[in-house]
Amino acid sequence: MFGLGGQELLLILFVVLLFFGPSKLPELARGLGKGMREFKKAQSDLENEFNKAVDTAASTDEKDVSEKKTT
Repeated sequence: MFGLGGQELLLILFVVLLFFGPSKLPELARGLGKGMREFKKAQSDLENEFNKAVDTAASTDEKDVSEKKTT
């Protein structure tokens, strides 16, 4: 995971705990989770739109090729 080991992650978690305190940590984690979920959703939507455009272009090209063969 990003080239970080267990010790590095624990150190980062400790520093975050020192900066924000134990009362803010669940709120920060919740916000981070929501942000990651929105990012993944946007990524998935973009990927679906791209695949739809590629499939539409491919089917249009196939129709053009088949029409040229019949004429």
